[in-house]
Amino acid sequence: MTETLTTPQGRKIAYNLTEGRGGPVVFLGGLKSDMEGTKAIFLEDWAKSKGRPFLRFDYSGHGLSSGTFEEGAIGDWFEDASAAIDLLEDKVILVGSSMGGWQTLLLARERPEKVAGIVTIAAAPDFTEDDLWAKFSDAQKVELAQNGFVALPSGYGEPYIFSRRMIEEGRERLVLRRPLPLPMPARFLHGTNDTDVDLGFAHRLLAHAAGPDIRLTIVKDADHRFSTPDCLALIAQSIADVSERIA
Repeated sequence: MTETLTTPQGRKIAYNLTEGRGGPVVFLGGLKSDMEGTKAIFLEDWAKSKGRPFLRFDYSGHGLSSGTFEEGAIGDWFEDASAAIDLLEDKVILVGSSMGGWQTLLLARERPEKVAGIVTIAAAPDFTEDDLWAKFSDAQKVELAQNGFVALPSGYGEPYIFSRRMIEEGRERLVLRRPLPLPMPARFLHGTNDTDVDLGFAHRLLAHAAGPDIRLTIVKDADHRFSTPDCLALIAQSIADVSERIA
């Protein structure tokens, strides 16, 4: 059943929490995704089969939560995710997809006492700076400065509208430009056919992150959605691997 929490900032966040025993698993979706996506539902069913607690939720401006996407920024969604994991008393295993991978890394860095392990799927750390801003034309940068927004085509339907605040606030949340200690088990998953988040992001992340138990798995021909039966099975296997290695 969908419930709602109120963040310290006053945003209303919709979530579904499955009760169970053992280490909780939390899914963090991607940009403009919601908690009804293929990976979220698959992992909920997987967690139920194992009797484990599982949490999925919508960031503000996404799905059933309050606000609009255009108003949001990386820091807002980090605050939403931080409030969501506080629903759980135990340390959690975070599973973050795309932008949710960035959020996972932020939580691991800023709240390591709450994070037992992480799995990222096509993670997009620092994408507002290294993908969006880096690829904006001079005309788009002028449009962003003058109008506060710029619209970009999307392979998922309607255009994405990005705000100047998202770009500027994102610079306060970058994880590849300062130390990124990951003392917990970490598994990074990425496909060679990902046309949304270049495989170079995965290699940069692996090179930059510091920790005793970090692995990158590259899946030939997998795309950004990473939702084929084999890819979904690999996500579940990675969670199980992390669970076994938690001290």
